[in-house]
Amino acid sequence: MQKVIILSGPSGVGKNTLGDFLLEQFPELSYSVSATTREIRKGEKDGVDYHFMNNESFEQKMKEDELLEWQEVYEGTYYGTMKDELDRINQLNKFPLLVIDVFGAINVMKNLKFKPLSIFIQAPSLDILRNRLTSRGTDSTEKIEKRLEKASVEMHESANFDLTIINDDLPKAQLQLKEVVNHFLKFGN
Repeated sequence: MQKVIILSGPSGVGKNTLGDFLLEQFPELSYSVSATTREIRKGEKDGVDYHFMNNESFEQKMKEDELLEWQEVYEGTYYGTMKDELDRINQLNKFPLLVIDVFGAINVMKNLKFKPLSIFIQAPSLDILRNRLTSRGTDSTEKIEKRLEKASVEMHESANFDLTIINDDLPKAQLQLKEVVNHFLKFGN
């Protein structure tokens, strides 16, 4: 049986932290490495953190229908899920874990021929999200404001997901996530 797990939510809510936790808990999962045109950050590795590419290469993949989903998340910056990435994971006899943008997640749910488990991760408030984004130290004030504007729109999309987990207490969020994913892997939706 095909199974895909999607973790989504605004930037800074802890998607990657929770995704890493799931990979530690469930060896049958494998992280789906997204493609992006954004600049590589210090400490990131191409093919591990993201498949980094220029806009021309990304747009070529769009034209050739090689992406399950894609979004221009910020002006001139694309993110997407390559179809061959899911094939790679299936060849490992594992289930894909997609940690992706909210609207990308909605597109995956529309484009898959079966129902994935979709989980929306939410911060307790926009103020807490602002603090998290600021403390990461990876973005300018202007970029943080753009991320917060986007987050306020994305939060309205949580109803499109199977479940929403508010990440205000990491161990509690991890426990909720572990229970839901364990049930899904054993019994399906």
